[in-house]
Amino acid sequence: MPCEHALSPSFPRAVIFDMDNTLYPYPPSHKAGMGAVEEKLVTDYGITPRSFAECFMRAREELKKRLGATASSHSRLLYFMRTLELLGFKSQPLLALDLEQSYWRNFLKAAELYPDVIPLFEFLRSSGVVIAIVTDLTAQIQLRKLIYFDIDKYIDCLITSEEAGVDKSGLIPFELAIERLGIPPQEIWVVGDDEQADMYPARHFSMTPVFKSSAASSAPQWVPLKFQYFAELKIFLEALK
Repeated sequence: MPCEHALSPSFPRAVIFDMDNTLYPYPPSHKAGMGAVEEKLVTDYGITPRSFAECFMRAREELKKRLGATASSHSRLLYFMRTLELLGFKSQPLLALDLEQSYWRNFLKAAELYPDVIPLFEFLRSSGVVIAIVTDLTAQIQLRKLIYFDIDKYIDCLITSEEAGVDKSGLIPFELAIERLGIPPQEIWVVGDDEQADMYPARHFSMTPVFKSSAASSAPQWVPLKFQYFAELKIFLEALK
């Protein structure tokens, strides 16, 4: 399916990309990470899979409610610390850290960039387009992902919700990105997979929203540009140039 467009945009001077579930599929990685944590608790501590799942979900809900739309509300370390408490453990600093490391280690092992992300980045760089990442979560793990995927060399600017103090839906991360890029927002595209976290902020700042759809998600009707495969977006940009 070709890149769909409801307008004739100008070739961008900068493109802001979301990371999780935009540059790579998030669910398989999350499943691998959670599977490793569950296996450790079941094998070494006799916790049932059901008990772990229930306590983890409760811990996650509690923390998100308390912390709101902040980077720390995504912290796997905090999730696992509270999960252990709900499972009846007393303070277990070493185990909590071990679970977090197991999660992210197995998460990254299962993570694969979508096809044609790197060719798109190479085309943008060769065309003089600035590439930025605006992403929720903490800076350390997002930097690890960039290095793991070997795309850090293409990225000119990274803004995380940890640095901004609020998640992307709070707009400040995009405000920081525009400020650092030093490019008028009308000449910036925003590529992401989430209407609230990516598309609405793009529209709010008069940037061009570009929706990355998948077999499990479809683009909102109001979004002017949409694609499923990065090769489609690259072809569209090549023609636009």
